[in-house]
Amino acid sequence: MVELGELGKELQEWQAAIIHDLGGEDTISAMQRSVIELATRTHLLLFSIDRWLLEQPSLIHKSKRQLFPVVLQRQQLADALARYMNQLGLEKRVNSVPDLGVYLHDKSI
Repeated sequence: MVELGELGKELQEWQAAIIHDLGGEDTISAMQRSVIELATRTHLLLFSIDRWLLEQPSLIHKSKRQLFPVVLQRQQLADALARYMNQLGLEKRVNSVPDLGVYLHDKSI
């Protein structure tokens, strides 16, 4: 059995929150699940790169007078994550609860 570290648990919680926002496990499609998986991996990569970037004394290659390539690659990952989120939708979805009268009528049939 694979033991998750603290970061793995945080990623699971992040993924579970997205699924919850989309209405829960029972409401997401297989395609949405795939996009959620991609978003989770991209989120992990962004987290790792951001942590590394924040440890650097500078993000600029002084002799070339330009940003290090990893800064631009990080932005590409951030853009990809934003596209995944847009594909999933940015609004929280709530499972509809049937009217009590309709529910009781359906149960009595």
